[in-house]
Amino acid sequence: MSEYRHYRRQSRRLALCGLMTALSVTLLAMGSFVPLATFACPMLAMLCLIPVICEYGAQTGLMVYAASAALTVLLAADKELALFYLFLGWYPACRERLDRLPGVLRALVKCGVFTMSMTVMYLLILYLFRLEAVAAEFAGYTMWGIAGMLVVGNVTFLLLDRMLNRLTALYWFKRRKKR
Repeated sequence: MSEYRHYRRQSRRLALCGLMTALSVTLLAMGSFVPLATFACPMLAMLCLIPVICEYGAQTGLMVYAASAALTVLLAADKELALFYLFLGWYPACRERLDRLPGVLRALVKCGVFTMSMTVMYLLILYLFRLEAVAAEFAGYTMWGIAGMLVVGNVTFLLLDRMLNRLTALYWFKRRKKR
C-alpha cells in the first residue's frame, strides 16, 4: 500500500510540474504576439511557480523554471522576452531567502538583484546577441531615459514581489481551508 502512495505522490508531482511548465511556456509564447507583453508575460509566468514551490519546495520550482526557460529560449519569437524570463524567472524560487533580510536592506537587495539582472541581460542583448530591434530602440534613448526606465523597472519589480507574497499567502490559505 505504501508503494502505491509513493507512486501516486510522484504522479501528482510530475503532473503539477508538467502543467505549470506548459502554462508558463504558453504565457511566454503569447507574449511574443502581443507587442506590449514583453515584460508582463514573464511576470505572469513567474506566478505559475507559486503552486510548485508551495507544494514541493524551491528546488522543484527551479527545475520547472529551468524547463520553461529552456523551452522559451528555443521556441519564443521574441528573444528579449525569453531572455527576460531567463534572467529573472528564477526569482520566485529564491524569494523566500531574501525575505529573511530586515526591511530596508531587503528592498535594496531585491532592487540590486533586479538591476544587475537587467544590466547583464541588456549588455548581452546589445553586444553579444546584437538584437537589432532592441539596439535601435536603445539608440533613441538618452542616459536619463535609460535611468528612468530602470527606476520604473525597480518599482514594478517590487510590486511583483509584493504580488508574489500575497498570492503565496492566498495559496496557503486556500490549501489549509481545503483540508
